[in-house]
Amino acid sequence: MHHGPVTPEIAKGLLALKKRIRAAKIPSSKLDESINVAIWNIREFGKKSRTDAAIHYIAEILGQFDLIALVELRDDLTDLERALRYLGPSWDVVYSDWIDDDGGNAERTGFLYDKRAVTFNGLAAEVDAPREKQATEYLAKQSFWRAPYLCSFRAGNFDFLALATHTRWGDSAKGRQAELQMLADWIKKRTDAKALEDTDLIVMGDFNIPKIGDKLFNALTSCGLMIPEVLRELKAGDQVVGGSNLGKDARYDQILHLPTHEKRFSNGGGVMDFLGEGDALLKVLFPGANYTREQSTYQLSDHFPVWVQIKTDIEGDRLTQIVQNSKK
Repeated sequence: MHHGPVTPEIAKGLLALKKRIRAAKIPSSKLDESINVAIWNIREFGKKSRTDAAIHYIAEILGQFDLIALVELRDDLTDLERALRYLGPSWDVVYSDWIDDDGGNAERTGFLYDKRAVTFNGLAAEVDAPREKQATEYLAKQSFWRAPYLCSFRAGNFDFLALATHTRWGDSAKGRQAELQMLADWIKKRTDAKALEDTDLIVMGDFNIPKIGDKLFNALTSCGLMIPEVLRELKAGDQVVGGSNLGKDARYDQILHLPTHEKRFSNGGGVMDFLGEGDALLKVLFPGANYTREQSTYQLSDHFPVWVQIKTDIEGDRLTQIVQNSKK
């Protein structure tokens, strides 16, 4: 981390935040052996300039992981660039374009990654809704309000695809369910294709799913996506919580995978609660600001990062498969 010269107030805030980070019990990743992957909805990141203190704190949280899917990243990337300066020169980002209408909400989706642990492999594409020919045009019957974003990465000798998205909100659960089903169907069709770049797929996002097992969750997982076992019961450190939102009662943010690499996950995973109980920490992070918890979400976020550790040393598995294939 490269926080540089900071005020005594920000230094005190960073020290307090580091205590919250330690409480999350995020294990260190090991080069060529494991990476820590996270999804974080940083509330309206870029819509309105955050304070210097907030950017330092956001960078400190991001720096706990090796690859982070970012949603609610807005069209203005100035605050992201500020955070990148504190993360340091080993960090990079790849991100989507934005849509100006109310459905698009001027949001991008991005992948932020530490180049010492993760390499971008070259594929970066927005997911298009299925189209049908109508007269001379190819048109979609329904749409993604914000197109899911697919990128290819490598960590150690593990090549994988990462897909991230922010599913529509609004009053219509039926519309949300249809969008989640469309994404599940697209994943099924694409992963069955012979030209697929890689079969190892990690799907991350804010899916606006209140709880595991409801109609929305079942639509998303209808074509084979699974929750890593370590994330089925969500924990913030040692505490079991009901969700990754500020109230810890909704499972909006998820990391999912196809069963092709179930053994890739370690026993490390959970949610990183950077605030703790009550509002005492806010007075340390933002002295004199008198933020309510709700007001502080526009400086930090109303979502906590959800993370999981992935084992990336697959050489033993590859060699075992060669031996098994030779016996057939």
